[in-house]
Amino acid sequence: MARIAGVNIPTNKRVVIALTYIHGIGSRSARDICEKVNIPPERRVNQLSDSEVIQIREGIDHEFVVEGDLRREVAMNIKRLMDLGCYRGLRHRRGLPVRGQRTHTNARTRKGPARAIAGKKK
Repeated sequence: MARIAGVNIPTNKRVVIALTYIHGIGSRSARDICEKVNIPPERRVNQLSDSEVIQIREGIDHEFVVEGDLRREVAMNIKRLMDLGCYRGLRHRRGLPVRGQRTHTNARTRKGPARAIAGKKK
């Protein structure tokens, strides 16, 4: 089992798919990494040599912000918005949708399960 950026990537999957298990690397970035390291896209993780795993690891460390650093950066950006008191920060603080979605009927993912209002029936 290969360990890259603090994540155990699955051994039986293709390298391009397995790299997407790392937070901050999508399918496009995974393809770019494989091209730079000269690994064919149909290659499986368990077929990689140790030197190829090291090359992938160095390529990711050199070019991408991944896992803990990325999560910390995103959390700090949200905290900055909340401290500023701007509109987006207030929406984060109240647990409401941030990007302009309607909240009259939908937004159950952000707002949580619906709660009944006493005395509403008439």
